[in-house]
Amino acid sequence: MVFLPVIGAGLEAVGSVLSKRIVNRHNVNYKNYIVYAFLSIVIISLPLALYFWRADPIAFSSVNLSLFGLIVLFSILANCFIIYALKRDSLSELTPMRLTAPLFTILIAFIFSFFFEVYTDERNYSVLFFALVASVALIIAHVKRDEIVFDKYSIFTLIGSFLFAVEMVLSKPLLGFYNPITFYFIRSLWIFVITLLIFHPKVSSLKSKAKWMIFGVSIIFVLYRVIIYYGYLTLGIVFTTSILVLAPVLIFVLARIFLKEKVTRKQVISSLIIVLCVLGAIWVGG
Repeated sequence: MVFLPVIGAGLEAVGSVLSKRIVNRHNVNYKNYIVYAFLSIVIISLPLALYFWRADPIAFSSVNLSLFGLIVLFSILANCFIIYALKRDSLSELTPMRLTAPLFTILIAFIFSFFFEVYTDERNYSVLFFALVASVALIIAHVKRDEIVFDKYSIFTLIGSFLFAVEMVLSKPLLGFYNPITFYFIRSLWIFVITLLIFHPKVSSLKSKAKWMIFGVSIIFVLYRVIIYYGYLTLGIVFTTSILVLAPVLIFVLARIFLKEKVTRKQVISSLIIVLCVLGAIWVGG
């Protein structure tokens, strides 16, 4: 059970690297990518959602529907910012900004624990310590003075990371009213419909190979999100996210192997620190 987020970290890393290849090598417009990706997610998750369907009546109260609307809004904005930023040549150039997502998630969940009862189990100071150390070590190791250039791609990545963190934290109160796959299906269906109406994409312009690659990445992200939602319900946001900090480490390994990007000694050292922190979080939290 505890190691499910480790699998999630691996899925996130693979999905991120493949998304980068699709956007750049196949010259896919971010609007086309988002709409086709969420169409794929809806198709993939539909049979699972129907089989495991669960949506309690309280999920459709005015308060919960308003919260669901915010989640959909934040997700659309976050996807737009992140996918657009992938147009930048090097995935590693965006990493310092992407690394803020786990830190944002941990801090937001911890702050919410003082104000909302549903988040009270996020106030585990031992797990918080390991999570913060891992997140900060990751950021410090990958930020160089000459790399901190706030061009539009970096700013978009930072904004997208923050919005994703907010969306994920806001999802926890609603997850108790749904099966995780049901929640993800309904969320993705609304995102697909809204982005389709807003963007009017030319999906027919996508090459067949690009479509199949996006479909494959969508399978990865369906598995990833279901694992993360399940982790939030059973292990908590802070604990799950502390393990997910492994994802950027795996992204660098995959970027080195498949995208031929350089990995520095600092990044190797930070990876060791992160692995130790994850093991520490598992030890005190599990």
